[in-house]
Amino acid sequence: MKTPRELFERRRSRTRVALRKTSSGRPRLSVHRSSQHIYAQVIDDAQGHTVAAASTLDAGVKKAVKSTSNSAAAAEVGKLVAERAKANGVETVVFDRGGYIFHGRVKALADAAREAGLKF
Repeated sequence: MKTPRELFERRRSRTRVALRKTSSGRPRLSVHRSSQHIYAQVIDDAQGHTVAAASTLDAGVKKAVKSTSNSAAAAEVGKLVAERAKANGVETVVFDRGGYIFHGRVKALADAAREAGLKF
């Protein structure tokens, strides 16, 4: 029987393989969620570096939200990562939800990034 972590890694790899097939050179917006924080990075896999990043640990986000572990905080991170990506010249990305379900905080981050101008 597989552990929950092994099952998560399996879902994550399955998602990433599907993204690589359809990305056609676009950077990916990768999300990591913990119990207290949420992190987002725009990663250019072709060059192997991070274009933009944001998390609930950023000072501006911490001041703007009451709690760092809810959907409002995730939405702030989505706006911030979209602004930083656009400042670095990235307009379109592919959304990499990792092994997480597209629901709750992950969905709030994605919706906020779309509203801030990222296309995916």
